[in-house]
Amino acid sequence: MDKTTKLHEDLASIRNIMERSNKFLSLSGLSGILAGTFALSGSLAAYFLVYYPHSPFGFRVRYVNEREVVFQLLLLAALVLIASLTSVLFLTIRKARKKGHTVWNKSSRRFLLNLLVPLLTGGILVLALISRGYLMIVAPACLIFYGLALINGSHFTYSDVRYLGYLQIALGLLCAFLPGFGLIFWALGFGVLHIVYGSLMLYKYE
Repeated sequence: MDKTTKLHEDLASIRNIMERSNKFLSLSGLSGILAGTFALSGSLAAYFLVYYPHSPFGFRVRYVNEREVVFQLLLLAALVLIASLTSVLFLTIRKARKKGHTVWNKSSRRFLLNLLVPLLTGGILVLALISRGYLMIVAPACLIFYGLALINGSHFTYSDVRYLGYLQIALGLLCAFLPGFGLIFWALGFGVLHIVYGSLMLYKYE
């Protein structure tokens, strides 16, 4: 092995060490797939609550305005969120332990903080929209603020997360111009995109 090759290997090792110390790299691709699966399952359940036996490709906001239906949708969304967060936490901890990393460290705290600021802001805004009856822009707001959170948090984890954020924002903006199709965009953003993203992460990093 010549000196140049050894130098390149040493530099690569230093870069890897610096990256591990500055970025949270224990996110699991499988957790993205599971989160997407939970979201699609929730979307299917929401379809039966809001649209069935009609097609979801139409304007059905009058059904969502019923207080009982709104409550059921909120409960369904909460169940999907809890299931997704549980799978993310469990698989992230498992991946970190396999690699001998600690989950709660400086990089994970920075990642979580940058993720939570847009998420909590968007969550409070969505609750305000629901309380005021502005239900047509709930789905766009969820997608847009989630996308902003991913972009904000991507500085402290895999750069691939940033592109997922861009796609979520694009879907949210398109959804804002197509009222009545919120469930379709919600399923695409939180369901399909998560499964595709998780599969790519699983292939690239695991």
